[in-house]
Amino acid sequence: MSIRDFERYPLTFGPSPVHELRRLSAHLGGPRIFAKREDVSSGLAYGGNKTRKLEYIVPDILASGADTLVSIGGYQSNHTRQVAAVAAHLGLSARLVQERWVDWDDPVNDKVGNIELSRIMGADVRLDDHGFDIGIRSSWEEALAEVEEAGGKPYPIPAGASEHPLGGLGFANWAYEVAEQEEATGAFFDTIVVCTVTGSTHAGMIAGFAALEDAGGRPRRIIGIDASATLDKTIAQVTRIANHTAELIGLGRALRDDEITVLPGWEGPAYGIPDERTVAAIRDCARLEGVITDPVYEGKSMAGLMDLVTRGDIPADATVLYAHLGGQPALNAYAGIFD
Repeated sequence: MSIRDFERYPLTFGPSPVHELRRLSAHLGGPRIFAKREDVSSGLAYGGNKTRKLEYIVPDILASGADTLVSIGGYQSNHTRQVAAVAAHLGLSARLVQERWVDWDDPVNDKVGNIELSRIMGADVRLDDHGFDIGIRSSWEEALAEVEEAGGKPYPIPAGASEHPLGGLGFANWAYEVAEQEEATGAFFDTIVVCTVTGSTHAGMIAGFAALEDAGGRPRRIIGIDASATLDKTIAQVTRIANHTAELIGLGRALRDDEITVLPGWEGPAYGIPDERTVAAIRDCARLEGVITDPVYEGKSMAGLMDLVTRGDIPADATVLYAHLGGQPALNAYAGIFD
């Protein structure tokens, strides 16, 4: 098997664009930094990295005969917003469990941003007081049972689509897409920087780039910046999903320890809570490049990228590809930090 053997339902415009962040690179004193923009890759409700994952899950949804997509996330989940968009696009219902994953004191946290968009798209949104965890949630399993009891046929999509058997394929294919864009532009991205929480975005990249390297490609560093604040769980989940995805696409070996890097230090006080470095990174990226990042994911991975460059862990002669995964709608629930 290879990545080409899996059916893909197009939800994106095509390859997500890559552009150079020249002013950010100059500000940091090198290296060359590029961004690959999942946030502008689809016309479905502002896109994002989960839309790419869902391209490989939709064929299974359609084959199942399901009438309701059932998923879970926090109040400001980018994932559930994208599930709602795909459900609307396919003419299906969506049942979304929105747990209180972030202890953020904002009176409109459950009313604006991602959750507002999901409601506009017709999703059945159910609030739940449970806190954050990257594992399988009982509230989600209960929602699946409730849809069945009401006579519906649910299709289960776990948080971030990460624990779905096909959840890593979207970003395994992303690796092949990067290689094709390199061939067209003459650039080679020796360092990839990506935010990681539930794990399948990072894991898919690891599997895809490992397959490319084994086929004669040059080695790369794929650096995951932890934003979960549950580091051990995240490393275990990334490792497991990466090895599963590698098996699906026919890698033919277990991944090495040096191929799996998840770095702590920029997660802030907890998942979804920005610290001063997160806010500074959001401001710097916006003011230098006009590129908007969010306080939950991309602000933290951007802070990690900036610090890694500043302290020399990413050398000045590197060529870096920053994976921008989307998430900007959540900014509406964090307006107070930018007063």
